[in-house]
Amino acid sequence: MKIAIGSDHAGFELKEMLIEYLKAKEYEVSDMGTYSADRADYPDFAHPVAAVVTRGKADFGVLICGSGNGVNMTANKHHGVRSALCWNVEIAKLARQHNNANIIALPARFISGKIAEECVTAFLTTEFEGGRHTDRVKKIEL
Repeated sequence: MKIAIGSDHAGFELKEMLIEYLKAKEYEVSDMGTYSADRADYPDFAHPVAAVVTRGKADFGVLICGSGNGVNMTANKHHGVRSALCWNVEIAKLARQHNNANIIALPARFISGKIAEECVTAFLTTEFEGGRHTDRVKKIEL
């Protein structure tokens, strides 16, 4: 499975940790930046992650910034993206089960590395339930 990952400066440390975690789980990871903890603007990294997900060059995306909101809002501007802001495992699972989310947005300043790992694992291993949720997901796009 191919995962695209990106963050701003606030999410840099968590991004680096998650890259190692995902590689250890044998995911193919594309690091879309940022590449240091120097100040960086989240759209510069959220847009490329969303773009590779929409083009099918990555199965899922992982985005990280301080609150998770900035990367989430940016990614959701892309046609075909369903990015979900997740801060616990249950929300990460529901984002996949009910919303068929294809990008997870994480709030680096509000969750631990362990919780981030658990959220990402839940997100990547949970299937979309389909059924009644399919019609709802179809109504998201304008």
